[in-house]
Amino acid sequence: KMDCCGLLTAQKEPVPLKSVEVELQVRDHVATVVSTLNYENKEDKPLEAVFVFPLPGDAAVCHFSATIGQTQIVAEVKEKQQAREEYDDALSSGQQAFLLEESDQSPDIFSLSVGSLPPGESASIRLEYVTELAVQADDGLRFCLPAVLNPRYQPQGASVQVTSVPASLVPYSLSFSARVSSPRPVSKVESNCSLDPLQYLNIEQTQATVKLAAGHKFDRDVEVLIYYKDAHQPTAVVEAGQASAKPGSLMGDPAVMLSLYPEFPQAVMSSLASCGEFVFLLDRSGSMDDHMNDSKRDQTRIGSARDTLLLLLKSLPMGCYFNIYSFGSGYEHIFPTSVEYSQKTMEEALKTVERMGADLGGTEILKPLQHIYSQPCIPNQPRQVFVFTDGEVWNTKEIISLVKNNSGSHRCFSFGIGEGASSALINGLAKEGGGHAQFITGADRMQPKVMQSLRFALQPAVVDISVTWDLPKGVSVTVLSPPITALFQGQRSLVYAQLSGQSSEAAEGCVTVKYSLAGHPSQNQLHFSLTPAQDTGLTVHRLAARTLIRSLEMEERESRREQDGGLKKKVVELSVQSGVSSIFTAFIAVNKGDGEAIQGPLVRRNVQTPGECYFMKNKNKSHADLCGTETQLISCCVYSALSVAVGGGAGIFSKMKKKLSGGPAKMSVPPPQLRCSCSPKQPPRDPLLQLVSLQKASGCWELDPALAAALGKTSEEVENTKPASEVWATLLALIWLHGFKMDAQEEWELLAMKAASWLRAQNAPCVTECVKAGNALLGCNVQKVALGL
Repeated sequence: KMDCCGLLTAQKEPVPLKSVEVELQVRDHVATVVSTLNYENKEDKPLEAVFVFPLPGDAAVCHFSATIGQTQIVAEVKEKQQAREEYDDALSSGQQAFLLEESDQSPDIFSLSVGSLPPGESASIRLEYVTELAVQADDGLRFCLPAVLNPRYQPQGASVQVTSVPASLVPYSLSFSARVSSPRPVSKVESNCSLDPLQYLNIEQTQATVKLAAGHKFDRDVEVLIYYKDAHQPTAVVEAGQASAKPGSLMGDPAVMLSLYPEFPQAVMSSLASCGEFVFLLDRSGSMDDHMNDSKRDQTRIGSARDTLLLLLKSLPMGCYFNIYSFGSGYEHIFPTSVEYSQKTMEEALKTVERMGADLGGTEILKPLQHIYSQPCIPNQPRQVFVFTDGEVWNTKEIISLVKNNSGSHRCFSFGIGEGASSALINGLAKEGGGHAQFITGADRMQPKVMQSLRFALQPAVVDISVTWDLPKGVSVTVLSPPITALFQGQRSLVYAQLSGQSSEAAEGCVTVKYSLAGHPSQNQLHFSLTPAQDTGLTVHRLAARTLIRSLEMEERESRREQDGGLKKKVVELSVQSGVSSIFTAFIAVNKGDGEAIQGPLVRRNVQTPGECYFMKNKNKSHADLCGTETQLISCCVYSALSVAVGGGAGIFSKMKKKLSGGPAKMSVPPPQLRCSCSPKQPPRDPLLQLVSLQKASGCWELDPALAAALGKTSEEVENTKPASEVWATLLALIWLHGFKMDAQEEWELLAMKAASWLRAQNAPCVTECVKAGNALLGCNVQKVALGL
């Protein structure tokens, strides 16, 4: 029997990762991240370890080097198969080697092989990547350093050993610092972890530094939110080419990055659509039973999703269509096809939603999406798909390809719930589906973010988008980003382009974005200087290369059936030229010192998981004894995939890769006899949700004892029926929302607008005196105009 106390090998030796140092350099909307990983081999044999770890989904890895003793080796980007062969050859001849490559299935998972580290030797690995920062609902730019690699659900059964370790036992330390610079002042920097105070570096406050407070345990994702003043100004960054690269190539020419923020006329924005087909797709895999965060033990992810669906269903416009799908290992739907929204269909859906638990096993999102896309679209009802998941899938690229292929028939809004949700999946769904992505972590409430996305979905779709360039004579442009397919009020679009040719010193360029919105042609213009900014490194070039590589990879996936090798060759050339990772290349570094060939067969080191220890310790206990918090250990442990091999011989890594490439590992779900049937005590329902649950599909409320209770009054107090009782009841509900729940206005704003338009349609004569009586009864002072009447 083996006790669980940290991440140990079978011989109870600690795994060799000692510490992680991370430096973040933010320039406006993009970031360069330098991670240094320090290893030490405490074994008495040479060691090969394979670490699988997450990066942000749209990151471009652009530098990889290792220092062993006094020797530094810088990795080169090579075609993947060639790199693997060089790695194997190096190991079999006793040389130290390092290989870094992207997973074939998901662009946010990388595996790093540290090969043939001699006994007692330390190695320091430096990894550099660039990434775009996503814009949050409140205009903050979000950077996330993933601490956990959630198990990627793999339906065919997995062969790679996955180890899980409780968060409190992560054996290595983390230090993290950030430097922010922007054309606009930095107003604040926030984080889910404790930060030292923000230090400004200049009077204009356009440069600042910040770092994690001492004593941080790397037991959760580190999320940093950066806020600028006047965040919605469009900007352009022109970056000089690399002096050593040949002019005319992507790296040799200047590159430009545009951040565009279209502003729409207020008149158009206030008219929300009254039609649409709304399809909600909810993750019900086992991990949705985890809590939203550590401090509040009351709400699970699935519980929060149920509350959110209540708000969504109450906020839909009359006359639209809807359906709700849920998925795990299989999938279910409430109605065979989307149905018209009415009191009857809304009630039926809500009854089913109330019974939904996190009880459908794994995370198979592909099949329900295929089923949704196979349904014919309803004429004049634009399809809007909302996907809620904690993002633990293994076939990310396949899912994103499917969404892209159907992007003409729908918009896709995605929500990543909880720590470790795959940014590649969540951002990819929204980007290819012409929608918007949101991440819900820590103490965030899901409801405001989801309701903001519903407002986007109800905004008129922007069509006929074009971007035109006006440049001086002798300068030409090659746009590297795919065409913009979706624009939302106040949301950023980034465009990368290569500038060729020569112009005079003070030359200026102009970009015009034209589009049509609700039948009105509109345009936004941005003038910018063609003089390259000072000291920006090559961040823009690398992100531009990454954007082009991603587009070509997706094209290659779709044309693979035609056996066309031209696209793959293009990707490899671009990846090698720019030094940016791709699916067809890998970083390889070999220390060509005097090594001796390693003798002896390969010995596999399997690392036992807390789940296994737990079952061994408790195998004689009954289900009743196991029911409770400890059972959660099995399903909620932080996972980080690791394989350790000792010994050597050619082809070590190739053998491991064959096992790894079957897709990463499946999360073990406790067998049926170990699942808890005893339901936990329900916390009392939030008064806001209590009131919302009583609203009718049409927007009104009925006068009944349940409404009185939700308003905190007796039936006698509210049954003052001067006008029709529904008008009085609806006014009371609206006054209560405006009087007591203004802090949650984004959650109920849409359903209140629906109630107000129902009231206006009733033409009740005595609204003014009812508002006065309602204020008196509830102890409020809400003006009639504030209610939208």
